[in-house]
Amino acid sequence: MMERSPVQVGSGPETIRVLKTELANQLLPDTYVSGGALVHVETVSGGQSSPAADEDSPLPVAASPITPPALAGLLAEHAYVYRLRARKTKDGGSELYEEEVTPPPTILSAALAGKTWPKLPVLRGVIGAPVLRRDGTLLQEPGYDKETGLYLAAKVALPPVPEQPTPDQVAAAREFLLERFLRDFPWSSPADWANYVALLATPILRHFTRSLTPFALIDATMPASGKSILTGGPGMLYGQRVMPWPYAEEELRKAITAVLAEQVGVVVWDNLAEGTVIDSATLALLVTAGVWSDRQLGVSRNVTGVNDRLWMATGNNLQVGGDMASRTIRVHLDPNMPRPEQRDQTAFGIPHLDQWITVPANQHTVLWHLLILVLDWTQAGAPRASGFAMRQFTPWAQHLGGFLAHHGIEGFLANAADVRGIDEDETRWRAFLSCWHTLHATAPMTAAELRRSAEPDRIGEQEHDHWDGQFITTHTGRLPNPLSLGRLLAGQVGRWRGDYVIRSGKNDRGDRNVFWVECHADHT
Repeated sequence: MMERSPVQVGSGPETIRVLKTELANQLLPDTYVSGGALVHVETVSGGQSSPAADEDSPLPVAASPITPPALAGLLAEHAYVYRLRARKTKDGGSELYEEEVTPPPTILSAALAGKTWPKLPVLRGVIGAPVLRRDGTLLQEPGYDKETGLYLAAKVALPPVPEQPTPDQVAAAREFLLERFLRDFPWSSPADWANYVALLATPILRHFTRSLTPFALIDATMPASGKSILTGGPGMLYGQRVMPWPYAEEELRKAITAVLAEQVGVVVWDNLAEGTVIDSATLALLVTAGVWSDRQLGVSRNVTGVNDRLWMATGNNLQVGGDMASRTIRVHLDPNMPRPEQRDQTAFGIPHLDQWITVPANQHTVLWHLLILVLDWTQAGAPRASGFAMRQFTPWAQHLGGFLAHHGIEGFLANAADVRGIDEDETRWRAFLSCWHTLHATAPMTAAELRRSAEPDRIGEQEHDHWDGQFITTHTGRLPNPLSLGRLLAGQVGRWRGDYVIRSGKNDRGDRNVFWVECHADHT
């Protein structure tokens, strides 16, 4: 039995002081401070050993907040907490003896209060696979890493990866990953293949690049194309949480806050309804925020978490809207056949890959070869590709572009125009402005005048819509009233939609806003 450290307590105030001092001096093993609160890293029992690619794949350990009940259990396991009591002896005298005790909840709560624990190591996160430190070295030793504050709870046990891979190891890694593991997916273009390799390596490089990561959209033209296998690739390696897509913003916000409390590297919204438009202000904010803060469900306090996840969604023929087009990297599959599930697996580089990837030994193989490619890139100086720009994600794009270019993988982000092409919001507004310019040229109009022009002409029992169904609608699909239309137009002033842009000003009397559309071709 493990020897327990003795801790003598006394009165209530004395017990609080003693426990607080002992906790600060690392009385309990695997105890860290995170956000000013004590946490205990512990093994999680009951997890699936080989979950499917579209199922949750949690990390084998969790960093659990130390609550008063948890502290009572940890003290009982790792410490001998006692107080001295007096009792009568047979000869009528008295003697002191030790009585093991569990301090009451109020005492335990008081001992845990406060946010200053200077002697305890700071835990900045739990990770499921090796990552590059900021100096370019590989964090690969399981357990706590003082330099980064990260705790490596490996999903897949790996032998040491050489910091300087040999040419033969690099060649073998390229052959396995590019010519076997990823060979038989029906990539729509080289860009989709390159984008996926970048996503697969992103969790390893995120700490090194110190960058935000765009939202990952993995979709296909047909079911059974391999989307879940692709999300399961990083999910199996780094730990994943698979969730249904919440179609209400409030539910999406709650889901994000809840999942950030879990130790997983990948979050997947799986199997969205065909044709779903991902147009979420909440999601747009999430992927551009290094820190997420929100009110915790069931309590009145805010919780804050570092946004260190890879966020992904899968479905068939998905679209994006709002600000998501410029925040999304797309991987598109197109089997170009009626029943892709009936493809001949015997000719594949890895037959039945959906089952193969769930085996820990095979995950070991994928991760090993991926790390070899990463370390070969860092040994070459981790060159960046300067030609990439992607708003807040430019550092990510330049690092991953450099990694892919180093290994001769072409096409990275070359399908950005395709992402804009599936931008439902962009498409609607571009069609509306084009039709507006055709019907009214650059004539200034109030919102009420423009709205009246949307009413169809009636000729007998026939109706004629001059707009041919292109007039802008609300999110419910209805024509807006003049007030709502004015607000919609004001929110679009100066924003180019293709070759068209809305301008605004005042009417001749200066008491009303007017709007008109300019076309780039008008000025050329």
